Amino acid sequence: MQSIELVPDDVTAGRIRGQWAALERAGLPSQSRHTGASNRPHVTLALTDTVSGDVESGLLGALAGLPMPVTVGGLLLFGSSRYVLARSAIPSAQFLIMQATVTASLPDGLDPHRTFGPGRWTPHVTLARRLTAQQVALALAALGDVPAISGELVRARLWDITAKRERWLDPVG
Repeated sequence: MQSIELVPDDVTAGRIRGQWAALERAGLPSQSRHTGASNRPHVTLALTDTVSGDVESGLLGALAGLPMPVTVGGLLLFGSSRYVLARSAIPSAQFLIMQATVTASLPDGLDPHRTFGPGRWTPHVTLARRLTAQQVALALAALGDVPAISGELVRARLWDITAKRERWLDPVG
């Protein structure tokens, strides 16, 4: 399985990484604990089984709007017994169109969690996973005020979840 992801500019990523570090300093689960070189703040657009040459061409066309402004907004919480703490990536019309075009370009329509279809996708940047309810409260205290971050989504990548490899989907990579 592969995910198609958008990566923010270095300043925006640095501010998100600062929040990862604040959670880690508080002894809480945090994305900073994943030390692989490919671990970076990102927004997932879709999941797919494979990306062939034809599909990649379609993806490159769908991603032609990059770089694109983004506002990283308030905190989000997903889950019911173990939680994911994230920041919203406030979707502009351009952002929503890009995500819909990306998902439409995928031949398998893979959406195992039913979270990427129209009206179901919640664009976000993950801060921490597998938090207990008590840890959520501690995380909110550790983060304190979370002002909006204005930045840009500048690159797209394919993340091969099984092989743990990234491949850039833009002319820079």
